[in-house]
Amino acid sequence: MSKLTHLDEHGKAKMVDVSAKDTTTRTAMAEAIVRMKPDTLALVLEGTAPKGDVLAAARIAGIMAAKKTSEIIPLCHPLPISGVTVACEPDEEGSLIRVLASVKVTGQTGVEMEAMTAASVAALTIYDMLKAAERGIVIETVRLLAKEGGKSGTYRAEPEKTGARGRIVRRATTAAASRLVRHRSTPAEVPIESPQRKSASDHAARRDALRRFMSARGLTAHAWAKDAGIAVGVLFSFLHGRTHALTKAEEAKLADALGVAPEDMYRS
Repeated sequence: MSKLTHLDEHGKAKMVDVSAKDTTTRTAMAEAIVRMKPDTLALVLEGTAPKGDVLAAARIAGIMAAKKTSEIIPLCHPLPISGVTVACEPDEEGSLIRVLASVKVTGQTGVEMEAMTAASVAALTIYDMLKAAERGIVIETVRLLAKEGGKSGTYRAEPEKTGARGRIVRRATTAAASRLVRHRSTPAEVPIESPQRKSASDHAARRDALRRFMSARGLTAHAWAKDAGIAVGVLFSFLHGRTHALTKAEEAKLADALGVAPEDMYRS
């Protein structure tokens, strides 16, 4: 096990001195799942929640939280954050809202805690905005999805495993997967080239390229999928590595919604 950098030789907590580290571009993405009853989610989608626009409030709260992380997590460094994006993706099939928080900085330490704090506070804000309608809303699966930059390099979270915990956290992905199977059952939507023939690195490269494409255009998975007429779970499953690739038909619908060619979505 690596030595904990936040402890000195006497076992006392300390703030790590990062002055000798290189200044590099660092990014991190975290998620949180907010699970609720279908009737409660309907209030969000219809814009009739008692306190107002739930998703807008959550996004603002998440951005503010990222900037305040060093004030509430004792040993975190104050960082000159250059970008924060918080997306709240409703999933009607799973009866949940998935919060995705991305943070970027050019500095000497990473922004994993900023991303996780943003996702957590956005999730808490969703609870606060909806608690009058349902007290039993559950916040779960707060985790780091990815980070880049720094000495440790790139990290990608592994897909959630099945088991006792998996039965809790994978209900939404199970629904998404079933939609994916139904969506691909039509012969016209079977890709000419099986996506499994490509290597894992090819799939990862296309996934990263699509993320950059979405970021550059300010796209969210929910809005884009809705405009394209595909299930948001299909796009979400690909973006987070739960499926290897989109079908040719799905790519065509997504591209048509933006007026671009399918190959344009994967150009860096």
